[in-house]
Amino acid sequence: MRAYVAVTASYWAFMLSDGALRMLVLLHFNGLGFTPIQLAWLFLLYEVAGIVTNLYAGWLAARFGLAATLYGGLALQIAALAALAQLDPTWSVVASVVFVMAVQGISGVAKDLAKMSSKSAVKLLAPQGDGTLFRWVALLTGSKNAVKGLGFFLGAALLALAGFETAIWGMAAILLAILIAVALFLPAGLPAKDKGAKFSAWRSPDQRVNRLSLARMFLFAARDVWFVVGVPIYFQAVLSDGTEEGRRWAFFVIGGFLAAWIIIYGAVQASAPRILKAASLDENAVARKAIWWAGVLVPIPFILAATAFASGNPSPWLTAFLIGGLFVFGFVFAINSAVHSFLILAYGDASRITRDVGFYYMANAAGRLLGTLLSGISYQMGGLTLCLATAGTMAGLSWWAARRLDVDSGRKTELGVA
Repeated sequence: MRAYVAVTASYWAFMLSDGALRMLVLLHFNGLGFTPIQLAWLFLLYEVAGIVTNLYAGWLAARFGLAATLYGGLALQIAALAALAQLDPTWSVVASVVFVMAVQGISGVAKDLAKMSSKSAVKLLAPQGDGTLFRWVALLTGSKNAVKGLGFFLGAALLALAGFETAIWGMAAILLAILIAVALFLPAGLPAKDKGAKFSAWRSPDQRVNRLSLARMFLFAARDVWFVVGVPIYFQAVLSDGTEEGRRWAFFVIGGFLAAWIIIYGAVQASAPRILKAASLDENAVARKAIWWAGVLVPIPFILAATAFASGNPSPWLTAFLIGGLFVFGFVFAINSAVHSFLILAYGDASRITRDVGFYYMANAAGRLLGTLLSGISYQMGGLTLCLATAGTMAGLSWWAARRLDVDSGRKTELGVA
């Protein structure tokens, strides 16, 4: 339990800074006049780095230990923040985009080192056979997203109140203090190094892991298509009146909406075992729930896209409808994500869990990359309507992939109630 608390606390600190950094970059550069596609480019290397990192992270953790990769993730995030503070406003657009992409790439490596380490630790630390695994993974994932939601609001608020550079240095200082504390107080309990671990075993021999990873990729593409660029820029265009005061007001509203969305999403994830009434289910039953909830997600973005298309120009009632619809999307998305997070740990073999989790989160990062790229392109080509329709298409592909999950496993897994 002590090791689990230490891992969770360090992950919280990291995700708070990660959410704040994303909002700082998005809103700061949108205020400088960057186009939706240019804004999407700022985050592309972040997602590419996530794919590559997860490919290697499982092997690195097996070879050097989970504690080493956790510390590495925190240290790299501090380095990324310090580098971003060196951004010069007199640089050209091309130079600024290239520099921020590189810094975001470092941050992407950091995030996935921390994520893989934390999620793998749950599999190894949770007591077996008493339902603790689902409770612990749901709590870690849900609380992490609630903290990241606070980070979105924190980033927008810091940008409005303190400015870009001051906010960056403040976050770097806090994260450095967390790293020192975790290094001093992290107890024993994480696995020893395995110097014989081979990188060639990065892909799972279990087809359920591979199919679940494919479903995960399209699931996160469905979210990030509207989440990364589309909806924040749409709301900023609707809410800002062109004045400095209006611009700051828009920052607070956008940051507040994204923060609330992530916090509620995290709360639903943490409560997923109770919502699903999963006191005692085997893996077959959980896989069937994954398929059903993937199907429920598909029509929601299409309904929102049709409404936005039919309404024409932005209006208060459309904004209110979109906000409500996106919260419904968030609820269903959270159930999907929670079930996936349990299944990858249930399917994964303890002897190679870091590599199975790394492969799964490589697919997660690929989905975020796909969604980020499509977010900028679809918003610039067809506005919010095309963004939401593309999200629906990605959700449909996630459902298609989830339908291929092998539900014939004979193994039983007791799931606890969170």
